[in-house]
Amino acid sequence: MQKVLITGIAGGLGRLVAERLGKNMSVVGVDHTPWVGHPPQFTMITADLRKKKVEDVFRRERPDIVVHLGLERHNFDPALRHDVNVGGTKRVIEAAAAYGTSNIIILTSSYVYGALPRNPFYMDEETTLNVSRHYPEIRDIAEMDAIATNFLWRYPEIRTAVLRPASTLGPRTHSSIATYLRLNPSPKLIGFDPLVQFIHELDVAEAIQKAIDTGVRGVFNIVGPGAVPISTAIRESGGTALPVPETPTRVLLRNLFRWGLFPFPADAVDFIKYPCTIDGRRFREATGFLAQRSLGETLRSVRP
Repeated sequence: MQKVLITGIAGGLGRLVAERLGKNMSVVGVDHTPWVGHPPQFTMITADLRKKKVEDVFRRERPDIVVHLGLERHNFDPALRHDVNVGGTKRVIEAAAAYGTSNIIILTSSYVYGALPRNPFYMDEETTLNVSRHYPEIRDIAEMDAIATNFLWRYPEIRTAVLRPASTLGPRTHSSIATYLRLNPSPKLIGFDPLVQFIHELDVAEAIQKAIDTGVRGVFNIVGPGAVPISTAIRESGGTALPVPETPTRVLLRNLFRWGLFPFPADAVDFIKYPCTIDGRRFREATGFLAQRSLGETLRSVRP
């Protein structure tokens, strides 16, 4: 039986992936927080991805497959986020290469492309990663993506797939866009109604399984069933849009984020102002993946 090591296993998506892969694989989970009540057949290790203990786990467990989900997305401390996302990713993938892992799946985000006024609709994987230009608070995700992509070409003998999913929703997923849609009302900028894409957490878990089963190498966008204006997304998820002017909204968010009172920095406003839609054809053609949950089902999942 193959052994898979999953970082970030205690999070919502990590648990879904573990439960799915655990039907046919031996599962080792690494997270800085424990998973209370995890299936007894799983091996759980509490560890900080930035620490040497992670390398000891690889030396002892020798996983065949690594699924790297251990990102820090919702911490107000930018230095900590950078250490975990960039330093932690480096440590994980270098340890995987050193101890014989043959297949690595690294999950980043479609946000790496950034939300800009001149963005083309449905950007492919060759599009420049522009998020750092206008949204410096998550430049660490783009840097992590670049490290993973570089690793892919440095180690051609390792089947490495970098997956960039659209905004992920689901009852177990803790994401910025899900938090935004759960607000009631959800602020919507006056005069702007960009197209947005979503994918259900179960479909992301399916995409990870597909990447492992097919052994694909490369960088892939992962999309759900379609795109809708942000106003439609708010309504279909059961919320109400509150039209707000842009400038005072940015000022308010900047101060609230600085004081640790609200999870979105001011530059996150760009993602409800400009489009950031991606093209998922490369992954579909390589693996046959097709999201199974409808857009309506995906949007309604934010309010289980």
